[in-house]
Formats: sequence, structure tokens, C-alpha cells
Amino acid sequence: MDVSLASWFVILLALFCANLPFFNERLFAVIPVRRAVKPVWWRLLELLALYLFVGVVARLMESRIGSVFAQGWEFYAVTGCLFLVFAYPGFVLRYLRRKRR
Repeated sequence: MDVSLASWFVILLALFCANLPFFNERLFAVIPVRRAVKPVWWRLLELLALYLFVGVVARLMESRIGSVFAQGWEFYAVTGCLFLVFAYPGFVLRYLRRKRR
């Protein structure tokens, strides 16, 4: 796989996974929740788990392309903030959009 294609795949996967908790009422879009509406803390935990999933996928793709670079805390702080920025459209549509009456 080309490096550019792998980079775009990880970015699109992150964009999809960041918005997934806000667009459905199931855990990870598979497991049904007993309540009619999923609580916000479940959405945040799901967002954290999906961030870790995207990180593992990116690490595996990096190891298949070439050598894996060591990352410090700065890398995880920046990618975590980027993941939150990617989740912004889903958050806005779920919580900040006005409902029509």
C-alpha cells in the first residue's frame, strides 16, 4: 500500500470513528442499549475506545509500510485533540442543533 493512500485511509477512518458515537444509539453501532437514549458518558467512553482503535490500526499500517517511529506524549496529545476536532460535527448535530417543534 502506498504511504499516501495509507495516510488518507487513517484520516478517513478517524473521521468516521470520531462521529460514530453521536450518530447512533448503539454501542459501537452494534450492541443495543437498554435506554432509549445513550447517555453522554457512554458516548465519551466510546469515543476514547474508538480513538485507541484508530491508533492501533495506524500503528499496524505504519509497521507494514516501514519502521515504526517512537512517539512521545506530545504526539498523543495532538492526535487526541485532532480526534476531538473530527468529532465536532457529530457533537453539534446531536447536542447543539435546534430541534424543530
